[in-house]
Amino acid sequence: MINLLIVDDHALIRRGLKLIFEETPDIRVRDEARDSTEALHLLAHRSFDALILDISLPGRSGLDLLKQVHDQYPNLPILVLSIHPENQYALRVIKAGASGYLTKDSPPEELIDAIRKIVSGKKHLTDKTVESIVTQINHTSEEPLYTTLSDREYQILIKLANGQSISEIAQDLALSIKTISTYRTRILQKLQLKNTAEIICYALRQGLV
Repeated sequence: MINLLIVDDHALIRRGLKLIFEETPDIRVRDEARDSTEALHLLAHRSFDALILDISLPGRSGLDLLKQVHDQYPNLPILVLSIHPENQYALRVIKAGASGYLTKDSPPEELIDAIRKIVSGKKHLTDKTVESIVTQINHTSEEPLYTTLSDREYQILIKLANGQSISEIAQDLALSIKTISTYRTRILQKLQLKNTAEIICYALRQGLV
């Protein structure tokens, strides 16, 4: 029996995943967490065979959690399940230690197959994920400026590029508007841009949105 930990801040998503695995005799959801704090507590007190992780978590980001879990539990397979398309996060999460990346519009059969595959010690990379990773690696002979961003800065870059306001991002990430504004300033400095409109144009040129 494969015992899963699901980390996602949306109750409907957690419930939907549990329903999927209720129909699968060799996989069960042993526990679930809404954020990084709950996830780390459960990992410290219970054993799991795999982790399903959403990288868009309130407070501490899922990317930060991914790195910590991979460092502390290097043998625990982690499947990132995200609303974001492959070109936005796949390369980052694989570099951070994830065993696979799927978008939330993937069919249940693919999710089940991915869990079985990563538990067996393999990687689960869809054709889109592989294509995205290769494209970003070969995008230029020099590292693009966005690779200098921290995980949190990159997360906010994507949200800004998708048209979210500072207040909306603050609400999503459970951070203050002042904090998000500070991150935006850092992003502008690192990318050598002047305003949010230029952030959107930059992300489009780089194929991030």
